[in-house]
Amino acid sequence: MNVSVENLAPCKKLVRVELDAAAVDVVFDTVTKDIQKQASLPGFRPGKAPRDMVIKKYSAEIKDEAKRKLIGDNYRKAIEEKKLHVVGYPDIEEVQFERGQPLQFTATVETAPEFELPDYKGLPATLESKVVTDEDVSRALEMLRGQHAKFETAARHLANGDVAVVNYTGTCEGKPITELAPTAKGLTEQKHFWVETTDSKFIPGFAAQLIGAQAGEKRTVNVDFPADFVTPQLQGKKGVYEVELVEVKEKVLPAIDDELAKKFGAENLEKLKEGVRKDLENELKYSQSKAIRNQTIRGLLGRVNFDLPETAVAAETRNAVYDIVRQNTQRGIGRDLIEKQKDEIYSVAAGSAKDRVKLAFIVQRIAEKENITVTQEDAIKRAQQLAAMYQMPFDQFIKDLQKRNGVNELYDQVLHEKVLDLVEKSAVISEGAPGK
Repeated sequence: MNVSVENLAPCKKLVRVELDAAAVDVVFDTVTKDIQKQASLPGFRPGKAPRDMVIKKYSAEIKDEAKRKLIGDNYRKAIEEKKLHVVGYPDIEEVQFERGQPLQFTATVETAPEFELPDYKGLPATLESKVVTDEDVSRALEMLRGQHAKFETAARHLANGDVAVVNYTGTCEGKPITELAPTAKGLTEQKHFWVETTDSKFIPGFAAQLIGAQAGEKRTVNVDFPADFVTPQLQGKKGVYEVELVEVKEKVLPAIDDELAKKFGAENLEKLKEGVRKDLENELKYSQSKAIRNQTIRGLLGRVNFDLPETAVAAETRNAVYDIVRQNTQRGIGRDLIEKQKDEIYSVAAGSAKDRVKLAFIVQRIAEKENITVTQEDAIKRAQQLAAMYQMPFDQFIKDLQKRNGVNELYDQVLHEKVLDLVEKSAVISEGAPGK
């Protein structure tokens, strides 16, 4: 077998393969014998038909199977011989293939990029010095306290801190809001809607304009929808609401005591405080670890540049576009708006895709250098974690994973985490604002 390789572009090569006629005939003969053993022709028992008759009857099947074996086997041998790290699937073109003639074919392949692995240990990272304080614990207790708040009707004017129960209808640019945003029915009209006077998550400035009103009173409320408002069609626009205050609800909070602690499964208030502090410390530790990891990833990506395989970037870009569109759809953004933003979506997706593909190649090289591998035990542990996260029985999760051919992806995820753990743990950390 003769093999030659031609560089077409960065990460793209043309592999030419030629096999002599004798080797081609050997495969034809082997395939013919295999089919002859199973062939059933009139007047002959299965497997006993003469060779010439089998060749005549099954010539197309023999040729197809011989081609499949010859090209498939010799493509793999050629890649191994030239030590090519192929990414994705080859584009194979037959040049010459017949019984009694040399086999010639070409394979256009994309290969993993060649690059010098940068220093990945001792990457600099800055981290803000922070500890969990008594004030942090107190704020967390207040949040827990709020989960058991009661709301009692108050026969008085609405005050800051109360909950306003309202009926409202809204317009924007003189039209019902649903004409601009068809999915935003809840922003157009509601009955007995509860809104906290201290809550700006609904529409900033809405509740504040009701302060001082009493049950039965009607007011016109003017709002400015923020530039980053959840409903894109309303971003940066002005809205007008006709609002009737149906009821004033006073928020009554329970005491922070042993009784409250027991509602959260703690023995007493001191035990609740200990648990809250531990949870906050775990959250802080996680956020600090995430900040260090993000900085080390940026450091890795910035220390080396190399060309990326086009198909790998294209595939990752498609995945990123799909994720962005799915997230926007779940947020209620219509297809028309998504279509208008498709260029922007593609640009964002392509940028993130290149970074992920680049990082994947760097991670693979680090794993090879450090002899980092993934055991079956590692993969099972990861699968158990994911099954618990998705609240699925473990056996069902494994079946779904196998059905979508996701086992290799699972192993890749674990390898990715192991390598980034190594990089993160070796980082040189200094105090300061992350990213500065």
